[in-house]
Amino acid sequence: MSTTVLITGASAGLGAAFARAFAVRGCRLVLVARDKDRLEAVADALAREYGTPSEVLPADLLDPADRAAVAQRLADRDRPVDVLVNNAGFGLPAPFPHSPVEDEERMLDLLVKVPLVLTHALLPGLRERRHGAVLNVSSVAGLLPTGTYGAAKAWITAFSESLRVDMRPYGVRVLAVVPGFTRTEFQERAGMDVSALRDAVWLEPEAVVERALKDLALRRPVSITGRRYRAYAFAVRHLPRGFVAERLARRRRAPAASGT
Repeated sequence: MSTTVLITGASAGLGAAFARAFAVRGCRLVLVARDKDRLEAVADALAREYGTPSEVLPADLLDPADRAAVAQRLADRDRPVDVLVNNAGFGLPAPFPHSPVEDEERMLDLLVKVPLVLTHALLPGLRERRHGAVLNVSSVAGLLPTGTYGAAKAWITAFSESLRVDMRPYGVRVLAVVPGFTRTEFQERAGMDVSALRDAVWLEPEAVVERALKDLALRRPVSITGRRYRAYAFAVRHLPRGFVAERLARRRRAPAASGT
């Protein structure tokens, strides 16, 4: 039986890259995003190129009714979902003290509440079937104090690592995908100026996804693409946190990395 994968934020960026990668592997797809037209375009392209059947599920995950509809799809025992990719997200251009609190609440809901609710809806079925996976897209921004976006991404990484322990007895894999700067629409949509960043820091979404799927197969807890970012993560873990945070503060004007 073919594996069914539900991907949020599937209309572009890492979400679309995950869709292509799973389509190559012969998986059935459930594509979730706000823009129905873009979702249908992705589904049509995958059908033409790979013969992959895709279910298009337009939803604004910040809308309670839409979020509940996606959760209900994940909980549907008659049409089981085997893999969930929590990828939807956005960032804000200004630091917390300068952002409207309503925008901060929306971002926190999408980065924290939505993955929590959707994962919770899927887990009973995965436990019963004793297989499946959850991939949560985090960010290297969550490794150090990088504003509320980084704080939310730190939560999703910690949540993934904890959930991995809880689900291991049931054969369910959980992976935190921790990308650095990735060439997607994320920065443009957030109004971030990234013109000063060198080409060397950028990752391609396909590289992030392929690394993630390799790490998932190896049952690793965290996936970080690229030597530069793996070295960064190593430094964060082993150097004194105050020292690293001070170095970061000197570069505070640089935007936070993200893969969504």
